[in-house]
Amino acid sequence: MFNMFKPQASLDLTPRNCLAASLIYCMASDGEIDPEEIGHLISVLGRNATRSQLDAVLRYTRATQPAQFLADAAPRLRPDQRLCIVLNMIDSAMADGEAEPGEERLILQFAQAFALSESELTPHFRTLVAKNDRAVLDR
Repeated sequence: MFNMFKPQASLDLTPRNCLAASLIYCMASDGEIDPEEIGHLISVLGRNATRSQLDAVLRYTRATQPAQFLADAAPRLRPDQRLCIVLNMIDSAMADGEAEPGEERLILQFAQAFALSESELTPHFRTLVAKNDRAVLDR
């Protein structure tokens, strides 16, 4: 009965919408959204993204738990699209210096749902760590 009060939101789960939703779940998983994460989301969505598209994804992520999203999205995505999404989630989580525990748990949940193994992700992760270690520029 109380489900009638919950917001209902549908979203066309295109690969680009799945990327946006995944990044929003990741950004919100630690309880705060950092400016670096917002910048990453905007850069990933590209200049053709509209405010109405972003609003639709935000409504969807507020109304849909990540587990339900994964159950709906994973079968629709190709392996290369799944990898792209998880790598962008890792990059977003590390944009402010390091991934928070909530972000790490969520990324592992997505990797598992997307059938991406740790050994498959490790080389990419190392590259993203090197990319985001801007402290080397000051040494």
